[in-house]
Amino acid sequence: MDNRLRHLPSLRYFEAAARLSSYSKAAEELFVSQAAVSQQIRQLEEQLACKLFIRKGREMALTHKGQTLLVHVSRGFSTILSGLNQIQSEPLEGVLIVGSPPSFASRWLLPRLWKFTVRHPEIPIKILTRCDVPDLKRGEIDIAIVQGEDLCLEDGLTHEVLINEPVYPYCSPQLAESMKFSHPKDLLRCWLIYFDSGCFPWESWFHQANVSMEANSIEWMEVGTFDMGLNTVMAGHGVCLATDSLAGDLIDRGLLVKPFDIGMTPGVQVNLCLDPSSPRRNRIQAFSQWLHEEVSVEGEPL
Repeated sequence: MDNRLRHLPSLRYFEAAARLSSYSKAAEELFVSQAAVSQQIRQLEEQLACKLFIRKGREMALTHKGQTLLVHVSRGFSTILSGLNQIQSEPLEGVLIVGSPPSFASRWLLPRLWKFTVRHPEIPIKILTRCDVPDLKRGEIDIAIVQGEDLCLEDGLTHEVLINEPVYPYCSPQLAESMKFSHPKDLLRCWLIYFDSGCFPWESWFHQANVSMEANSIEWMEVGTFDMGLNTVMAGHGVCLATDSLAGDLIDRGLLVKPFDIGMTPGVQVNLCLDPSSPRRNRIQAFSQWLHEEVSVEGEPL
């Protein structure tokens, strides 16, 4: 066996520090001191006779040789984890950690999650809200709900389309009654509520409605979250863009209306991202199956 494999313990420290661009963050992840991480990497550099990191401000940046080493170390660790996962499948019972965008978690997932708990009381669910694709191989999240069509997934991960639906304008019934909307351009006389997610661009919706926008004459209101936007609109202040899965129940309760039934396509795609070789694949499969059934029952377009 190649004697260089004695470096494996140090390579674990190297991979964490390179991935996080920080010795201190690597120390937190590995539950050791920052000094321990620094010492392990310094010893590795001495044994390999090359520099792996250089400091740039508060971050540790990889050298060219460090970048080359990281590619192969990451690939090797992923292969090892896949092998371990295949022989260490956990039972169905146990916690499942789900990542989800805040808007989808609060507006769609959490109001329905009790149904999964009734079916699978042996699988407690923990929801972590985030908008990016998490590290499903090394992080704590087991399955991720991610919005968007152009997903950049790590090798070995897969994704399934859960929902793909158009985007519509929504406002309060009181605003619709007072404004007497008759043409999509009438919305330009209202406050346009938006938040910077990239999923609900007013410019794209007006383009599809064949309405020209003059940015200087439009009244905008930016909010921090999608939920804030819905609450603002329900209070009668302006119009926002949303999807039926996120706002349809508010129409059923009489809190919102669609002033125009013009759906922007392509709209919003919601995906399930997962690791087929995860040791929790039995729980992941149960949760994925329930999600697809819930979408199908409620008539969401797949």
